[in-house]
Amino acid sequence: MPIETIIAVRVQPNASRDAVEGFGPDAAGAPVLRLRITAVPDKGKANKAVVKLLAAATGLPKSAISIIAGDKSRSKTVRFEASPDTVRTALENASKEQGS
Repeated sequence: MPIETIIAVRVQPNASRDAVEGFGPDAAGAPVLRLRITAVPDKGKANKAVVKLLAAATGLPKSAISIIAGDKSRSKTVRFEASPDTVRTALENASKEQGS
């Protein structure tokens, strides 16, 4: 059975820059990864940009990252084909590098 990690993500489309903002609480207090992307939410462009940004931030291939829920929502559930420690460390480092 392959190792996978599932993370809740909150996306701000049409932002001024692509960025991993880091982890924080959602409205209910549950942990969520916040992302900014420049792509507009039109015909899957934003979803493709989310996968591309997460691939760059984690060093994983785009094929190892998939949106499993929330295709048409700012709140998404994303699956990574990697260990939780690997994914979390890479995303935390990416948010620090971007000055978040």
